[in-house]
Formats: sequence, C-alpha cells, structure tokens
Amino acid sequence: MQITSVGHAGFHIQTEAGSILCDPWVNPAYFASWFPFPDNTQLDWGALGDVDYLYVSHLHKDHFDPENLSKHVRKDATVLLPDFPVPDLRRELEKLGFTKFLETTDSVKHTVSGPKGELDVMIIALRAPADGPIGDSGLVVSDGETTVFNMNDARPVEMDTMLEAFGTIDVHLLQYSGAIWYPMVYDIPKRTKANFGKQKRQRGMDRCRSYIDQVGATWVVPSAGPPVFLDPALRHLNDDHGDEGNIFPDQRVFLEQMRLHGNDGGVLMIPGSVLDVHGSESMTLTHPIPDADVEKIFTDKAAYIEEMAQRLAPVLEAEKATWAPAEGEPLIGPLKAKFEPIMAQSDLICDGIGYPVGLVMGEETVVLDFPKRVVREPIEGEGKYRYGFRIPPELVRTVLRDDEPDWVNTIFLSTRFEAWRVGGYNEFLYTFFKCLTDERIAYADGWFAEAHDDSASIELGGFEIQRRCPHLKADLSKFGVVEGTSLTCNLHGWQWDLVTGRCKTSRGHELRSRKL
Repeated sequence: MQITSVGHAGFHIQTEAGSILCDPWVNPAYFASWFPFPDNTQLDWGALGDVDYLYVSHLHKDHFDPENLSKHVRKDATVLLPDFPVPDLRRELEKLGFTKFLETTDSVKHTVSGPKGELDVMIIALRAPADGPIGDSGLVVSDGETTVFNMNDARPVEMDTMLEAFGTIDVHLLQYSGAIWYPMVYDIPKRTKANFGKQKRQRGMDRCRSYIDQVGATWVVPSAGPPVFLDPALRHLNDDHGDEGNIFPDQRVFLEQMRLHGNDGGVLMIPGSVLDVHGSESMTLTHPIPDADVEKIFTDKAAYIEEMAQRLAPVLEAEKATWAPAEGEPLIGPLKAKFEPIMAQSDLICDGIGYPVGLVMGEETVVLDFPKRVVREPIEGEGKYRYGFRIPPELVRTVLRDDEPDWVNTIFLSTRFEAWRVGGYNEFLYTFFKCLTDERIAYADGWFAEAHDDSASIELGGFEIQRRCPHLKADLSKFGVVEGTSLTCNLHGWQWDLVTGRCKTSRGHELRSRKL
C-alpha cells in the first residue's frame, strides 16, 4: 500500500485493488482564513483526482473543497459515503456531479469489489450534533496486507468494533492540533487567554495520545492540521513566534510529544510525501523535496509562512472580493426570516441556551431572544448580554445571501469575529448556529432529547463515577483524567467537580459521582 499526503487531512491511498482519495483540500476555507500547511498548491491535482474511490469525511470546508472536487476528481469515482443521519453530504456531492455512492453502515466492515480487486473498508460515523456539521467520520481500509485508519479530525467514542474487525492497525492518521476559535476570539484578559490557550494546546495533544494508545498502530502520522493563516490581520494565530498559548502546534511539536512519552512510531509527512507500507513489517518514507528542506519548513516557519503569504496574496484578495458589501438594508429583517422558524422548532435547544444573545454587526445590534423564540432590537436598559458576538456585517450578509445552513462552518471557524460570555460554554448555542435548516434542527433537538445511559460506573482517582461522559458518552475509563477533585474528559476537554457533580464547562450535563 502506498499512502501519499495531499495536505492537511488529505491522503491518496493506492492499492493493487484500487485507489482512494480522502479529503482533498487546497483552496482557502472559512472566509479565506485557513490555508493548508505546508503548502499543497504544487501537487498534480489532476493526477490525484484520477481515482477509483472518493472519501469525504464531513462537510467542514477544510475537508470538503467543492472547487477542487469539481475541477479535478473523476465524477465516475465511487463515493464511500458515511452513514450520517442527515443526507447533506450526499446532496452536496451530487450537486458537483458525483453519481456513484456506496452507502456504508456505521462501523460495519464492507468489501468493495472493482475491476482491480477487493478492499475491506469501514467508516465510523459520528452522529452527535457536536460532530462536524451534523456528522464526522473516520475511514479504515485494508488491502489484505496493510490496514490504515484515517481518523482525520473525528473523535470516535468506541474503538473495539474496529479493532475486532481488522485486528492490527498498521498506519494511524489523526488530528493532534487545534481547529477552533477558542480562546483567541474571546474578550478576556490577555494573561487569562494565554493560560486557556496553553491548556487547550496540551489537552488536544493528550487526547491524540489517548487515541494512539487505544489503536496501537505501528506507525502514526499526525495530520488534519494545523492550518496556516496568511491574512495580515490573522498572522498572529500561527505558531511561529514562541507563544505557549497558541492552540496550533505543528507536526514537529507533536512528534516530540510522542517521543517524550516513549513512542517512536511517529512519521512526518508533508504534501507529496509517500509512505510505502507492507503490513507492520516494513515502511519506506519518501519526501518530494530534500530532507533538509523539509526540516526548514518547521525550523524557519515564519519565513516559510511569509513567502507563502506573498505568493498567495492574489488568491486571498480574490476570495475577499466575493464577500457581500458591508452596507445594505438593516439586518434584523433577514435574520428574523432565517432564525425565527428554526427557533420555533427547537424547544429543547432554545431552552438549553436559556437567555438572549447579542449580535453586534457594525453599527447594528440585533438580539436573538431564545426564551421568547424571537429576533428583536435591543431593549433600552437591557445591559450586556450573557453571550454575544461582534461580527463584521459583510460576513453576516454573505452567509445570508448564500443561505448558509451552518455559521460554525463559515463565520466562527474564520476567527474573523469577537465574542464574550458570562459563565461557561453553551453547547446548545453553537449547535443552533450549526443547524440552520428544518432537517438539521429537528435531528439535533431530538438527539438532545434522548436519554443517555449513565447506569454503569467506574472507579477513577478515588471516586466512583458514571462510566459514560454526560457530554457525548465517551468512555471515561479511557478518556477521563482526575486531578484532585476535578475530572477532565480528554475527548473534548470538558471538566466536572467530582464533589458536587457540577459541570464546569457548560450549563447542565451533571455527572454522577461519589467519594470512595
């Protein structure tokens, strides 16, 4: 099996039974904030797109690149489709001209047969509202000799079914770096923000190492991040100036983390690097440039990013030219038309948010009054809202113009906004912004309404606690870390007070616990 990195979470998997292209992202994403790092524009995308199978893990734009898929990937390629509850991914691929779909069943091994032979594949589909825009997934592929688990930035709760079905995993591809807007955009003191960032940076790498330990692959390739920020207004977000609070560590940083914890199986790949693997017996790595030049990307990263920024400046400006104008009609009317029908269908989510949220868009402020299910103007003397966003009006006008169903996958991941909050993170609020269609909000509201099984218990750090995390049902015997009387679930970094069971991260989500 040959595995070629095509940048970020993208890989081309070549076997004697056929080829698979996974998550091929090259064009800037999220209002031109994110670019692949290292640069992958030099790859032969026409050749990479001449494949038998296509796998797109989910609809985040650093995985689903409509322009690249439309221009370069064969439309008669068979799409390996995750088993998602809402068919948005299939619909978007059909719009691009893809017609052949293998509809997989979640966590079930399938044998795909083609003129060149057979492959065993499994797609682990994550279905919680917090997973991507209504779904994320990971792909397992075996050609009979070598098995690769492409986890990209999915966060599976269970690994046992996969390991039972495939046995030894030879190559593990997974995310280790940040891919979020927290804490950078929040209006909090600089030192506090740096401390939060430092904690998030380490938690992300700790979570990755937990997965590596569970899977036990021979070779591990850190992937699916970080992006690079080329806009001068966002360049400070790159991890190229010694900021311990930066949440975007690069591949070299994580490989060192692995070595510090006794794992020497890490493999550094850049776009164009080829991993030639024969089971767990042998592996050969070939880079597209001399090894010294590969090292220089990371040892002189600021210079590499500067050169990349200058070269791709026209691409950035072309993207900005597609945004809607900042000026126009008052935004309250279009926002009422967009949000109020969704509010009316989502009692559990609106009640979970529980308070009015402010949207400051230039000179205009609009209030999303979730308790009353209305979008309105501010009331005199109302004061500062518990949760609020300052968003450039051109971004809001663009997503309204384009009828975007997901502000998380557009505005928020761009980091081109500011936020404030009083109290903890509100998962219901960001779920609402991710589910701006009738179909999505109905699924998300129903998902939260389902009772989660918390009957099983485990002992951890001197406490008896429920085995399943109250957030997304992760197994706390694998992801739980106790420090004193505080529990952290490393799957998403949520925390609880073990004495009271109170969730420190978000309202609700109490944990059953008692001191032994």
